[in-house]
Amino acid sequence: MTIKLHCFGESGNAYKAALTLTLAEVEWEPVFVDFFKGGSRTPEFRALNVMGEVPVMVDGDMVLTQSAVIQDYITSKTSKLGAKSADQRREILRWMFFDNHKVSGIAGPLRFNMNFLPADKRSADVNDYLLMRLNSALKVMDTHLDGRDWLASDTLTIADIACAGYLYYEEPFGFDRTAFPNVDAWLDRLAATDGWKHPYDLMPRALPAA
Repeated sequence: MTIKLHCFGESGNAYKAALTLTLAEVEWEPVFVDFFKGGSRTPEFRALNVMGEVPVMVDGDMVLTQSAVIQDYITSKTSKLGAKSADQRREILRWMFFDNHKVSGIAGPLRFNMNFLPADKRSADVNDYLLMRLNSALKVMDTHLDGRDWLASDTLTIADIACAGYLYYEEPFGFDRTAFPNVDAWLDRLAATDGWKHPYDLMPRALPAA
């Protein structure tokens, strides 16, 4: 049975799930959620996910929400992109929690504020603060990746996909790859992986290209 992923292209969190499914070579299809027109706030969608967020993954009778949970499920289902030991699983979780709190948890709101929020509601002070927090997290990643190919293992794992979830988007949100050479090289390695696709090539966009 084909897995269904409720998603839209602009969502970096949905991208983490979509890319994990793709690189794990799982058969799946996107179910478009028209987020900017309230698609995640309908009673039908709330019945799937009371949080009113994408992604939502449906695999038969299994319904999962939150990208990290979906990624973990995929590794369990396929034995791909996951841990080879209990210690490595904890290392993967360490970076996925770091991503949730320090990378995607900052980059997502910053990108939204700078590109999708109405101009009269944007706050330069808020965005400057978020960018400072994001750059601090990226410096940590850049230091950790010095001499390493991947964040949590000697091979690509869901930790890498999670931390990269928002970093391939073209919409400006203050992220300058050239300021973080090890992160830059790591993103190139991930993009060179067989099967990798840009988020807008994996999922339908909710807004037209600029």
